[in-house]
Amino acid sequence: MLRSLYDRTMRLAGSRRAMPALAAVSFAESSVFPIPPDVLLVPMVLARPERAWAIAGLCTLASVAGGLFGYWIGWALFETVGRPLLEFYGKAGHFGTFAETYNAWGAWAVLIAGLTPFPFKVITILSGATGLDLWVFLVASVIARGLRFTVAAGLLWYFGAPIRDLIERRLGLVFTLAVALLFGGFVLVRYL
Repeated sequence: MLRSLYDRTMRLAGSRRAMPALAAVSFAESSVFPIPPDVLLVPMVLARPERAWAIAGLCTLASVAGGLFGYWIGWALFETVGRPLLEFYGKAGHFGTFAETYNAWGAWAVLIAGLTPFPFKVITILSGATGLDLWVFLVASVIARGLRFTVAAGLLWYFGAPIRDLIERRLGLVFTLAVALLFGGFVLVRYL
């Protein structure tokens, strides 16, 4: 099953539908969707290394746009949409305390969340809900997401063939590590 999913993802990564799919996943991940865009970015760069920078650029732009949507959710829809999402991630009860100090450290929160497995959508929604300066949010998002996706694409471009061989030989281990990182980010959100 894992091998067929990998093979389908690699076929999608080499198809003309790959870039729109990556943009959609990148946008959604920054506001509401739990799966990071790396699930498409990695196979896309491995399938078409000559397009690594375009892939990273699209991923960055779509992710920042999705982050702005998450910011808007926090700002405009906090009570109806934002609060239920924060409750889902176990953060609603801590919001009052968090809001007091968030604006002082908001740029750092956006940078750290944008670079790590920490669910970025939590930070985008909180940034809007707490009223973090939109320009601070936007600049920090562009830096963090741009750095994350450009470094990932660059490493995959440079070390592509050996990484692809490692992934294909150790698919189960790679999948397990990816899932552990994903759930680790959600655990961090739950207990921070």
